[in-house]
Amino acid sequence: MERSFTKEVELLKLGAGQTFHGEGILAVTKALLQSGVSYVGGYQGAPVSHMMDVLNDARDIIEGLGVHIETNASEAGAAAMLGASINYPIRGAVTWKSTVGTNVASDALSNLASVGVLGGALIVIGEDYGEGASIIQERSHAFAMKSQIWLLDPRPNLPTIVRMVEKGFELSEASNTPVMLELRIRACHLHGAFEAGDNRAPRISRNATLESPEFDFARISLPPATYAQEKHKVEVRWPAAQKFIRENRLNEVFDGTIGDLGIVCQGGMYNAAVRALQQLGLADIFGESAIPIYALNVTYPLVPEEVAAFCADKRAVLVIEEGQPAYLEDALHAILRRADLQTRVVGKECLPMAGEYTGEVVLTGVSKWIETFGQPLGAEAIDAARRMIERLAAIKKRAADQLGTPVPARPPGFCIGCPERPVFSAMKLLERETGGFHVSADIGCHTFSTLPPFNIGNTVLGYGLGLASNSAIAPLFGRRTVTIMGDGGFWHNGLTSGIANAVFNRDDAILVIMKNGYTSATGTQDIPSSLHQSEWRSSDMSIERALKGVGVEWVKSIYTYRVDKMANALRGAMTSAYAGLKVIIADAECQLERQRRLRPQVAARLKAGKRVLRTRFGVDEDVCTGDHSCIRLSGCPSLTVKASSDPLKLDPVAHVNNGCVGCGLCGEVAHAAVLCPSFFRAEIVQNPNLWDRLVDRARNALIGWLQPA
Repeated sequence: MERSFTKEVELLKLGAGQTFHGEGILAVTKALLQSGVSYVGGYQGAPVSHMMDVLNDARDIIEGLGVHIETNASEAGAAAMLGASINYPIRGAVTWKSTVGTNVASDALSNLASVGVLGGALIVIGEDYGEGASIIQERSHAFAMKSQIWLLDPRPNLPTIVRMVEKGFELSEASNTPVMLELRIRACHLHGAFEAGDNRAPRISRNATLESPEFDFARISLPPATYAQEKHKVEVRWPAAQKFIRENRLNEVFDGTIGDLGIVCQGGMYNAAVRALQQLGLADIFGESAIPIYALNVTYPLVPEEVAAFCADKRAVLVIEEGQPAYLEDALHAILRRADLQTRVVGKECLPMAGEYTGEVVLTGVSKWIETFGQPLGAEAIDAARRMIERLAAIKKRAADQLGTPVPARPPGFCIGCPERPVFSAMKLLERETGGFHVSADIGCHTFSTLPPFNIGNTVLGYGLGLASNSAIAPLFGRRTVTIMGDGGFWHNGLTSGIANAVFNRDDAILVIMKNGYTSATGTQDIPSSLHQSEWRSSDMSIERALKGVGVEWVKSIYTYRVDKMANALRGAMTSAYAGLKVIIADAECQLERQRRLRPQVAARLKAGKRVLRTRFGVDEDVCTGDHSCIRLSGCPSLTVKASSDPLKLDPVAHVNNGCVGCGLCGEVAHAAVLCPSFFRAEIVQNPNLWDRLVDRARNALIGWLQPA
C-alpha cells in the first residue's frame, strides 16, 4: 500500500527542450534516467522514502530503458548492489536514510571504496539532521572522510541538484570512487523547474546484457591488493577527483561588491545564507549578494587551490557549516595556513556548535559576524546587524510574555486506532501485577511507547537490534525481560542479528513482534510479509515460517485488539517453564493503511446508495466518574475529556471524539482492567434498508416506553 505516484511519474517521460516542473526527489529520479543508470536499489527512510516508490510506479518507463530496480531488504543490501560497478562500466545508484542507513551499509561501503569502481556509483542519501530529524544527530561527512567517498551537498534548487546527479556519475568514473549525494529534507521536497534532457538507455542493461565475466584480483578486498588500493585512493583517485571538481566548476563562487569579506557555506546551506543577507539588506530578492559566497556543492574533498583563491584577498570569512564536528572550518584553517594566508576564519564562534541551522539561527550568526567584522560594509550595515539581533531577542521575549507559561510539550504518539497501542495497554496492566520489567525497544512506530502515557521501553539500539540488545541485560535480571520488534525490523536485521542469535545461544527471552504489515514508520512501504503485494514481488513470505525455520518453538499469534488475551499471553511467557525464546506475534494491520484502503470502498458504496455500517465507541457521561484510567491505559488521540453536562459533576468526563475509527481499544481496556462500564459501542448505518428502519423504530419505541416521563 505504498503511496502511488502514477500521475507524477509522467514527468519522467519529458525530453530535451521540455521543462520539468516538480518536486526534488522526482527531479533526482529524472536525472538518474538522463544519466544512463543501469540499476537502482534502495531502502526507505525519510526524507528519501519515496524515491523507490516513484521508481516502482514508473515500471513501464524503467523497463523500456532496460533499467533494473530492486527494493532492498536493508541498506546493507542496497550498498552491496553497487558491486556491479566494480568490474564493469555500469552506472548504478542506491538510496537510503542517513546516517543510520549509512551505518548499516558501512561494511559494503568500506569494501566498495577500497576496491574502487569502473562504472559510476552514486549513493543518494537523505541527510536527516536537525530539529525535525527522527534519528541520532550525526552527519555523513565523517563516513565520507573515513572511507574516502566523495560527498556532494548540492545547492537547493532543481537545476543544481540535477547537475550534481549527472556530474556525480562523471566524478565517480573520473576518480574510480563511489560518490555520495546528500539531500536535506528541504532539498528533497522543494519544488522548482529545470530544462529536461532525454532519458538515456544504459549501454549495459536488461535489454543489452553482458556476455562474459571479468576477473581482476586487484579488485578483491584481500591483502596484498588492499595495500595497493589504499595507496591508489590517496595518490591517484583523490587528485583525480580534485582535478575533476576544479575543471568542471562543481563548486560555485558568487561574486559580491565587497571584496574584503566572504562566506563559505555547504551547498545545502546556501539558501539560508542568502536569505539572511536579504533580511540584512545585503542581498536582493534574486540572490545577488554584496558579500561574495563560495558554495561548496562538493564538501569532500575540498580543492585547496579554490579555497585559497577565494580567501586570498579576504580579511575574514564566515564558514556556515551545519552540525559538528566543524570539519570544513578546521580544514579551511589548515589549507589557509599551508598557503601562508592569514585570512580570519570564523564559524562556530558566531554559529551554534550543533543543531539545525534554521533561518533564524543563520540570520543571528551572520548578524553577529557582521557586527564584529563588517567595517568594510559601513556603519549602516553594522547597525542593521545589531538591530536585527536586538529585534530577534525582542520577538522571543514578547512571545514569552504573551504566552505567560511555556507551551506544554506535545510528544508524538500513535495514530488513532493504531494496532500497537493495545499491546502496551496489556503491558501496563501486567505491570500492575508484576511490577516494572525491562523492555528493550526497537526502531519503528512502537518506539513511541517510550513516551506518555505508556513510558515503556528502556533502550533503543538500532533497527532490528532490540533482541540483540536484550541479550546481556536479560540474564542479569531476577525476572524475565521483554523485547519489542516491528515486522519491518524483523526482515531488516532482526531475524539474523536478534532471533537466530537468541536461538543459537539458547537465550531465555521474550520477543513481541508487531505484525502490522508494513514499514509504517517510513511511509508504509511493503515488506516481505505484507498481504497486499505488487505484482513484481513475492506474496508468499511468512514471519511464522521464518521463525520456525530458525528453530523457534514457542510462538503465539494474538489479534492485538484483544487486550485481555494479549495480557494473558505476556503473563504466560513471563511464567512459562520453557527456557528458550518465546515469541508473541501481535497481529493487526496498520490502522492508517487500513483506513486508506477502506475509505474509497466506503465512498463508492455510499455513492451507489448501498448500505454502509460503521462502528463507533462512546462514553456515557452519566456513568463516567472522571477517573480517566481509560485514558492513561489507552492514550488514543480520539479519547479525550470534556465538561460534564451535569452541573453537579465538577470534574470533566471522558469523551470519544469524531476521530474514532471503531477499533474498540477503549472498551477492551475498560473490560480487561475492570474499569467502569461507561463505554458503549454504537453501530452507525448509512443508507439504511427497510429492516434497519423497522428495527430503529422498534428500539426507539421501547426506549421511550422505558424512560420516565
